[in-house]
Amino acid sequence: MELSPREHGPISIRIVRPRDARTLQNELMENRAWLRPWEATSPDGPTSFDMRLGVKRLLQQYRDGLGVPFVMEHAGEVAGQLNVWGIARGSLASATIGYWVSKRFAGRNITPTAVAMATDVCFFELGLHRMEICIRPENAASLRVVEKLGFRYEGLRRRFIHIDGDWRDHYAFALVREEVPEGVLRRWVNGAAPQDAAVIPPADRISG
Repeated sequence: MELSPREHGPISIRIVRPRDARTLQNELMENRAWLRPWEATSPDGPTSFDMRLGVKRLLQQYRDGLGVPFVMEHAGEVAGQLNVWGIARGSLASATIGYWVSKRFAGRNITPTAVAMATDVCFFELGLHRMEICIRPENAASLRVVEKLGFRYEGLRRRFIHIDGDWRDHYAFALVREEVPEGVLRRWVNGAAPQDAAVIPPADRISG
């Protein structure tokens, strides 16, 4: 299924293209210090970094129906990536969202807008039922994204993903389609997202 770009004001998402590889690699290299604490790593040791190959793999997963690789743009300029991964069909009908944004674009509501649009695509174009975002307790900026959009806190996952050289704890947040019949973006823009859905109970809180 070919997905059309989505946009809201100056912010848009579209499927990644092979020619984006150079731009994305440059952004990642220029933002190494900014992104390193949140980047997935391999428990087997360092791996080579080849964005052309990475984009090729993402597009193959897209063709196979296993993921949706978006580029986030601001006023037509690449600002980061948003990947829908781990798509499960059938009785589960779910997927997970991951993303990164360049430091120079931080603070412009690019990530929450892109997450909202991508979630709407998954619910209303791809027919998925549940979308999940997992966030390190130390990542205050990403926690603010799920707070803004009203993603519901679902629990603490101990040593869940290998990030920045070790297995890291993550908080899990999710939405199901019935919670947002009007769409995630419209609910947020209309100021109707619940303000306390993403609140982490004291028993699960880990200081960042």
